Amino acid sequence: MSGIEIGMLSIVGILFLIYAGMHVAIALSLLSFLGVWLIRSNLAVASKMLALAAADSISGYIFGVVPLFVLMGMFISVSGIGKDTFDVANRLFGKLEGGLGIATVAANAVFAAVTGISIASAAVFTKVAVPEMMRLGYRPRFAVGVVTGSSVLGMLIPPSLLLILFGVLTETSIGDLFKAGILPGIVLSAGFSSAIFVMSCRFPGYVHAQGTKKANDADNKISLAGAVAKLVPIALLIFLVLGGIYAGWFTPTESGAVGALGALVLAIGKRNMTMAKLWQVLTETGHVTVSILFLIISANIYGRMLALSGITGFIGTWIGQSGLGLYPVLIIYLVVVLLMGTILDSTSILMIVVPLIYPIIQPFGVNFVWFGLVTVIAIEVGLITPPLGIAAYVVKSTLDDQSITLNDVFAGAFPFVVIMILVLALIVIFPQISLILV
Repeated sequence: MSGIEIGMLSIVGILFLIYAGMHVAIALSLLSFLGVWLIRSNLAVASKMLALAAADSISGYIFGVVPLFVLMGMFISVSGIGKDTFDVANRLFGKLEGGLGIATVAANAVFAAVTGISIASAAVFTKVAVPEMMRLGYRPRFAVGVVTGSSVLGMLIPPSLLLILFGVLTETSIGDLFKAGILPGIVLSAGFSSAIFVMSCRFPGYVHAQGTKKANDADNKISLAGAVAKLVPIALLIFLVLGGIYAGWFTPTESGAVGALGALVLAIGKRNMTMAKLWQVLTETGHVTVSILFLIISANIYGRMLALSGITGFIGTWIGQSGLGLYPVLIIYLVVVLLMGTILDSTSILMIVVPLIYPIIQPFGVNFVWFGLVTVIAIEVGLITPPLGIAAYVVKSTLDDQSITLNDVFAGAFPFVVIMILVLALIVIFPQISLILV
């Protein structure tokens, strides 16, 4: 077999093994190893490549950003900041039609700016927002849909773990990716909030259990001064982490360390940090970090095998000869990513597609900051689409009400999938939305 045939078979094999239940990193490593062995007909070369990739892939200083931002997100999750952001957002937006839904979106947007992990948002606001919305007469399907849909903001609004990983894989500036994520995150939040407002006004039966519009549904238990007091620590942490990067005070890695320390201080100050919780946070951070770094190593091996096989050059030549321009190629790429989102988690999709598409898309001269934002938004759609939809599973597993089914969660999130695809199309057509701050 030629190297190109081996490369193509490896792509098919990876999808087959993953669908059969094999861990993504193991599938990538195994087939990359076998691919190099077959291409070079030398077991020693394949073994040395595996060893070198494992040694070199995550040895750089920049990779410290992964555990540090994960640690910050974990501290934030246990600190109670999620409830504070929801209380403040409820105070601001609760009197609008669909006010609690809009407050949930706003709180998720703020929470995203200090976590960067969508799963954490889904878990926190399932506990905080869903019971409150149901108590005030919202339909359960709508309540869980709002939480599931808006949780995706955690991977778009910086600091975003997916943007960090994209920057690492493509050697794109993480600081620029963070800046580029701000405006699309605001646009997506505004789209979600507008959809909730329209649904509440035009289709009250879908939003409220009694089929009537329900304005002024917030209790507004906290005063304006109380809301400001809750908001100040969150705002300071966001300013410290993101402002430090944008102002040039910190590198992204240093910013992660400062953010983790700031989140720990907040958790201790709110008296939500016990030794048991600290151990839990450190353990979960270790598990998440090891999983991500293992994927990075595997993706590095996979990328080397693809380069060795010549498949990326072959596809690039074929695209050039076919006359396909950037946008037809981009549409095909995005459709593939959206389909992969139905069976794979977001990190795995990123690790599989980026090493393959990066050398193919380079000749078009695209701005990889924009391309990174487009990729992340497309991948995030998969978080809330069946059958995998990890955010939906997290919401379901976190719910105290077992009468709400997984189908209810997916159905409730469907309007938000539509909004995400529309925003994705908007950013593809108007790249300036993501590049204006860079």
